[in-house]
Amino acid sequence: MYIKCLAVGPLEGNCFIVADEASNKCIVIDPGDEPDRIMDSVKERGFEVVYIVCTHGHFDHIGCVGDIKQETGAKIVIHKDEIPTYHAAKDMAGYWGFDIDALPEPDIKVQEGDFVKFGDLSFEVFHTPGHSPGGICLYAEGLAFTGDTIFAGSVGRTDFPGGDINKLRDSFRRILSLPEETKILSGHGPATTVGKEKRTNMFSFNWLT
Repeated sequence: MYIKCLAVGPLEGNCFIVADEASNKCIVIDPGDEPDRIMDSVKERGFEVVYIVCTHGHFDHIGCVGDIKQETGAKIVIHKDEIPTYHAAKDMAGYWGFDIDALPEPDIKVQEGDFVKFGDLSFEVFHTPGHSPGGICLYAEGLAFTGDTIFAGSVGRTDFPGGDINKLRDSFRRILSLPEETKILSGHGPATTVGKEKRTNMFSFNWLT
């Protein structure tokens, strides 16, 4: 498995290129900005983008899905409960003083227990609401892409429309119930592990007791 992380845009959202090197098929997770930079990384390795996976619908994670789709023909994947947030992303960006292009309609609406498969790789979809109604994580043994559900040392904020701190607590607990060696690749900031977050994340001290 090949994984590359690009921190893109003014909010430095983590965009991940994840590829099955045997087939050269890949997915792009959360392309929030800088489409040329993302595509340069894809082309450098000769990958075929199969899916564009949106862990949630906030503009800093989906701002250039249209550019990536237009260039690759890849299908946009998002949780079915996240569609309203996705459609509101352009207005949300404007509120923050940013502008994004109109977004194409998602192609695949996933839910809990679905799988994102490409080449010989397969990631299970966890529905992890709280930061937003239809937030998802992608999980394969030893690895979790968590969007803005959990960060190294913190969690996603819940004061945006659709946020719910009680649901976020449950989602946080679910991620930290995974094996301690599981690597967490989140929507912002550095990588971490389940074990490290159990011991050091400030939310663990209240939410895991």
